[in-house]
Amino acid sequence: MKKIFVVIALSSVMFACNNKAKEEAALKQQEAEKQLAIKAVKDSLRLDSFKKAETAKLEAEKEAKHQAELAEARRAGAASSKSSRSYASSGGSSSSSYGGTQPTAKKQGWSDGAKGAVIGGAAGAVGGALIDKKKGRGAIIGGLVGAGGGYLIGRGEDKKSGRVQ
Repeated sequence: MKKIFVVIALSSVMFACNNKAKEEAALKQQEAEKQLAIKAVKDSLRLDSFKKAETAKLEAEKEAKHQAELAEARRAGAASSKSSRSYASSGGSSSSSYGGTQPTAKKQGWSDGAKGAVIGGAAGAVGGALIDKKKGRGAIIGGLVGAGGGYLIGRGEDKKSGRVQ
């Protein structure tokens, strides 16, 4: 009986030590995988920063070319306006002297305030029609309240994004 008890005790100790070693090996493997993943992310970020720097450099070159073209056109326009001063614009409106086009601002789309007002108005109209027994009156009141609330929320988002000050 004592021999059986000793064998069981020794085998349980051996199995316990063996499991501990396996767990430590698994933890080391997981740590190594984490380090590889971190390294891969850092490498990809480094590559992205190089790409961003390269595109910024190209954009700066394009802008410099554009500015040079504008300066050239202004000089040419100034030279032609000195030679032909016979007709000036009347009525106080001014036109560009070199005949080029002014760069237009890129359309930004709907503001968050406008989107919020539309979405809030639609949701409020549906909600008001469902709640009130007189469907038309409920839809109008709900639409107005929803549009106002949606506008206020969207306006706050516009302020956060810097679109509106």
